[in-house]
Amino acid sequence: MDTGSLTPMWLSSTGQTLNTKLIKYTNALWKLMQTCHFSLSHSSDGLLVARYHKQNLFFEESFDTPPKLELITFDTPFAGKFGLIICFDILFHDPTVALVKMGVRQLVFPTAWMNELPLLDSIQFHRAFSLGANVTVLSSNLRNDQLIMTGSGIYTPFSATFHHAVKGDPEEGQLLVATVPVLGPVGVNSVTESLSPVDAQSDHCHTDGCADSPSPPSPGSSYSTFIGTMMHDPFKFVLIKEAEGNLTVCDGKFCCHLQYKWTAHDEGKELYALGAFAGTHTFNGRYALQVCAVVRCAGLEASSCGQKVEEAESKMDFLMEATFQTDYVYPSVLVNRMAIEQPDKLEKAAGGRVAMKHSNLSGGLITACLYGRMYQLDNE
Repeated sequence: MDTGSLTPMWLSSTGQTLNTKLIKYTNALWKLMQTCHFSLSHSSDGLLVARYHKQNLFFEESFDTPPKLELITFDTPFAGKFGLIICFDILFHDPTVALVKMGVRQLVFPTAWMNELPLLDSIQFHRAFSLGANVTVLSSNLRNDQLIMTGSGIYTPFSATFHHAVKGDPEEGQLLVATVPVLGPVGVNSVTESLSPVDAQSDHCHTDGCADSPSPPSPGSSYSTFIGTMMHDPFKFVLIKEAEGNLTVCDGKFCCHLQYKWTAHDEGKELYALGAFAGTHTFNGRYALQVCAVVRCAGLEASSCGQKVEEAESKMDFLMEATFQTDYVYPSVLVNRMAIEQPDKLEKAAGGRVAMKHSNLSGGLITACLYGRMYQLDNE
């Protein structure tokens, strides 16, 4: 639920009727905490079955990091095992990826997420994590327009049910209800091995399925690149100017490749760029990244590329790919008025190559992104 009060709540259904679980915060608890810091899970008869303390604090001076990492799960009779994480946790290996490596396929995720475009809007990244990790994420965000908090969703590897308020929307929020698949345990399988949904009927391409991938540039190739600030990081950008084509932009040895064709675009109204970043993000947290992204610029000047944009009219069919030095890559497509789309095809191949292909956008493209997390470099 995208809540309009101080009570964030996810309720799968009436507990007494369907013997489901209830994860909630009460008004009194929220006012006491003044932050999103720990999570409780109750059985259908009201017994406390799980309690989790947040591992990754976000400027929460009133609280301490738990003395020992908590990997908290609870079992249900209807959907197997659920794991508990909170807010900033989703950006880090512990506990989130550690839970997935344990075989947890469903994550309960209460959050007070401050949206940060163009790459870390709530529905954008929470859905991206669900796709990249091949898990279901039950995301319940606060609604606080002054703090840019909105956007909740029920995300599975195959579908997304979400609500994201935009300027002018009423404050009361919206209850989300969805029928989701029961994801079985993957045993020793990890995020590394499960980028694409494991549905035999899906249209995701596999090792030989993206034969039209853009080729890396030849040694003599050159692109007019420039440095722009996006998410407080120095991205290397190249403008997307032609009606169709192949582009490459590199940040050091990390290169992003894009094959594209505009299906709707007025170059006199909207400017786009392809960006790459490989390094450590240090603003409001420290974490290592490799990111490849197509973004709509805020204006018609190159200096506006990387700034916040919420609306767009231009549409393109595209194939984006990069070779990552991490197994943890989270794909997303964000379109006009804050809606997310399921990529047509995702591929992960040997050597770290990840490709995302999409066409027939329902709205103007705001961001298409492959967001790689270099967890192993976070402390360097």
